[in-house]
Amino acid sequence: MKTLILKSLLILCVISISMSCAEKNKNGYTEIEVTTESKKVNAFFQKSFDESVDMYPEFQTRLGIKKEYGKLNDNSFAFLEKTHEINKKELAWLTDSVNVKALSKEALLSYKLFKQTLENNIEDYKYRLHDYPVNQMFGAQSGKPAFMINMHRIDNAKDAEDYVSRLNGFNSFFSQLVENLKAREAIGIIPPKFVFDKVIEDSENILIGQPFDSTDQKSTLLNDFLEKIDTLDIAADTKSNLETRARHALLTSVKPAYLSLISFMKAQKERANYDHGAWKFPDGEAFFITALKRTTTTNLTANEIHEIGLNEVARIHGEMDVIRNTVGFEGTLQDFFQFMKTDKQFYYTADKQGKDAYLKEAIHLIDSMKTRLDELFITKPKADIKVKAVESFREKSAGKAFYNRPAADGSRPGIYYANLYDMESMPSYQMEALAYHEGIPGHHMQLAIQQELEDVPMFRKYGGYTAYTEGWGLYSEFIPKEMGFYADPYSDFGRLAMELWRACRLVVDTGIHSKKWTREEGIKYYTDNTPNAELDAIKMVERHIVMPGQATAYKIGMMKILELREKAKNALGDSFDLREFHEVVIAQGAIPLNVLEDFVDAYISSKN
Repeated sequence: MKTLILKSLLILCVISISMSCAEKNKNGYTEIEVTTESKKVNAFFQKSFDESVDMYPEFQTRLGIKKEYGKLNDNSFAFLEKTHEINKKELAWLTDSVNVKALSKEALLSYKLFKQTLENNIEDYKYRLHDYPVNQMFGAQSGKPAFMINMHRIDNAKDAEDYVSRLNGFNSFFSQLVENLKAREAIGIIPPKFVFDKVIEDSENILIGQPFDSTDQKSTLLNDFLEKIDTLDIAADTKSNLETRARHALLTSVKPAYLSLISFMKAQKERANYDHGAWKFPDGEAFFITALKRTTTTNLTANEIHEIGLNEVARIHGEMDVIRNTVGFEGTLQDFFQFMKTDKQFYYTADKQGKDAYLKEAIHLIDSMKTRLDELFITKPKADIKVKAVESFREKSAGKAFYNRPAADGSRPGIYYANLYDMESMPSYQMEALAYHEGIPGHHMQLAIQQELEDVPMFRKYGGYTAYTEGWGLYSEFIPKEMGFYADPYSDFGRLAMELWRACRLVVDTGIHSKKWTREEGIKYYTDNTPNAELDAIKMVERHIVMPGQATAYKIGMMKILELREKAKNALGDSFDLREFHEVVIAQGAIPLNVLEDFVDAYISSKN
């Protein structure tokens, strides 16, 4: 009898399992078919990612991989064409070889994101020369030394040899770079005049010190190399030999690389003019429309973005006026701006003591927010974050603050960089908002969590959408206000000043690239409408000029996240949970804003 019962139960289990496997999704595919097709497409994503990593030695290093540790990236036109052909082949495979209706929900999201990226890359190939490969914001002249210093670890003698090998690769890379610059000039794309002196100065800074001259000072790269090998437990003669080889590479590869770039830039400067907008490019208007679409992941036009910016500037001015009254300041809002710009109480001194004090306070702000993260997040990153001053060789041209994500293998934390070159551009009342944006709950939370996601394709761990990422960063400046931070009204003014800055970006970026504003008109708009230092305004306008559309992402992204949060609040009422909402926003990694809205809508439906 017992045997009969056991057999019956076994039969029922088998039937139950069979029925489960036979259950079909809404498109009529069984669980087994969905699993099979999803595994197939995810295997393709992994293969594509692995092949891409193999093509970019510097990306390998950023991932903590030492596979081709002695190589730099290929910067040739042939390589660019090769990637274009790969994109077309991969798109063809996705289109012809995948049964989209048989994909799981997660695999379908990955499919849509990957396919859209390929389509955009292929469509944008015609604009592959519509940029400035070297400028005051980025480029090999500053990017390669920063990469060597911050990314190339030396844990043993082989790593040191690879460092020297990379130095020997500078000349080839820069030769390709100059060819790229010549190709752009051939179709009329030359940076405006202000760019040249900044790039030339950055380049000349690398060639200061030994072994380039006979001073006692070591050059930036030699100093970095010697500091790193000094920590190695290797024989003295081995260290001496490595130093000799590094000095030789600096003289025979790095020096001619920079001299070649400097020579070209000095000559091209004489052919440059003062036209600043993307409208001057071939098909410049169409290019800028595309740039805005890619940046914002919306279909907003330049005129619409411009108007949004004007309206937001007016709103924030009104909130600032309230603070002006609260602190008892007599005078206009413009007078208050001038007070905030010039009063010494708001600025650290420019000496070492003042800069050290700034960094100490920035670290304190990050550490304080760490203790409150449970109020905001369900998932928190494993990687830590540290605060660091921008290195001296690039601080003059770099932005006022930025973030570098941690190494995937945990060997390097996330880094919040503060630029202390000009302390008058780093007022104390903006410190909170900067730390929250670049550190936590901003970029470190979102990017580190994205990198640590499990069971998602690698391209989603390391990909990005500017409107999403920077929208989250700007939204993260606002969140602490609701938590009781910004207790000092001047600090709250600083938060508004940072938001105002991003609202002005909408106006000025579109003004320059769509309405043909001059550099000077853009600077004046910032100085008339914000409390920021003039140097801030100059740097920002020059950033707009060399990165068309990029700066529109912040405010558009923030406004969409706030809009979706309000939508969820109104729909869910008392059952709305901020921690759950944030989980919905960041749990998938970076996604376009329209896709984010789909996730929030699904979250609302699941709670009702």
